[in-house]
Amino acid sequence: MRILALALAALLLSPVHTPVDDVAMIAVDGEGTKYWPRWRGPSGQGLAAGSGYVDKWSDTENVKWKTKLETPGNGSPIVWANRIFLTTASADGARRGIAAYDRATGRKLWETYSPAENSEKTNPKNGYASSTATTDGRLVYAFLGPQGVMAVDFAGKLAWHAPVGTIQGNHGSAGSPLLYKDRVIVYQDQMMAAEGSFIAAFDAKTGARRWWKAREEKIGWGTPVAIRAGARDEIVVSSFRALSAYDPDNGEVLWKVSHSIPEVIPTPVVGHGLVFASFGKAGPTFAIRPGGSGDVTSTHVAWQAAKGAPFVPSPLLYGDELYMINDQAGIATAYAAKSGDVLWQGRLGEAGPNGFSASPVGVDGKVFFTNDEGETFVLKAGKTFELLHVNRMNEKMLASPALVDGTWYFRTHGHLMAVGR
Repeated sequence: MRILALALAALLLSPVHTPVDDVAMIAVDGEGTKYWPRWRGPSGQGLAAGSGYVDKWSDTENVKWKTKLETPGNGSPIVWANRIFLTTASADGARRGIAAYDRATGRKLWETYSPAENSEKTNPKNGYASSTATTDGRLVYAFLGPQGVMAVDFAGKLAWHAPVGTIQGNHGSAGSPLLYKDRVIVYQDQMMAAEGSFIAAFDAKTGARRWWKAREEKIGWGTPVAIRAGARDEIVVSSFRALSAYDPDNGEVLWKVSHSIPEVIPTPVVGHGLVFASFGKAGPTFAIRPGGSGDVTSTHVAWQAAKGAPFVPSPLLYGDELYMINDQAGIATAYAAKSGDVLWQGRLGEAGPNGFSASPVGVDGKVFFTNDEGETFVLKAGKTFELLHVNRMNEKMLASPALVDGTWYFRTHGHLMAVGR
């Protein structure tokens, strides 16, 4: 009896490895569904609702307006009502902040800088304005690396500022904030975890710290996502040699999947009961069943592709297909999302290292991949490779676009542009 009791106790204390079938990205709801209020839009996955978006443009064709930007940046535009918001920075990174533009004309309305003055080492390609802001229609929130997390109202008035301390990374910070319910969640991995890698949640109204948890991982530039796995919400972070899920109420680790890649940038996407995560530098892509507890690497990976993952751009889940671009080789791949079977591969432009930075977009039955030279490859979505045409903006572009009411909003190296009929 004693042996039976001990065995039963061990079973009860062991990690629960039951996967969850009912899984979805937590999308924006309410009025925000009409706009593009965060990184990768209301879906959080680069999907635009509606129709009527032009699929052909250049630096002159179908351009509704074009506004000169004082300094370059890689952070994507976000849109709410009649406003467009960008993260900005001075050329030397001494000042970082948020700028607002009129959506109808592109006219700059205001720019507000963080009160902090911390600096950091950064890579020229990354720069100092690579994070994308987010908004709930009341305040605009931005994670500005060592200059902290900041919120401003729609008139540009500073609502609150939360410091995060010094950041030491190989190429500077780049992750975007996640607005989850009434809190803003960010994470930042340092060059050495002992220097202060963390994930933290701040009160969206006041900036007060809700929780702060140290991380063991180092060297990462990703953005957290919120998913609903059955009855439980989880904050998923894809980074250095691990994808981790956190409890949004206290920051405790729920489960983790390990991998071998040290530098990870792409944001995961969710669907078909799976979390899809690409681990960078032409490395693997995992399809993971969320749920459970502890290390679930051996039990919750539904399928994996050993190579071909993007280093910088995120994957795109559009319908039954998972699309991605190997930015080291310029090869696009479509997988059957449920099984991981390769449906097709095709070259987009000339091969070259780090050729794509913007994440793909799916709209109107088409998939759009934009490279760093401002060329957008328009593909028909589906189970066969069909390149429809290539649009050339004739300007460098590393930021992903925003799409609202039939209009594309692009941030190029030197301009903010509206493209549509």
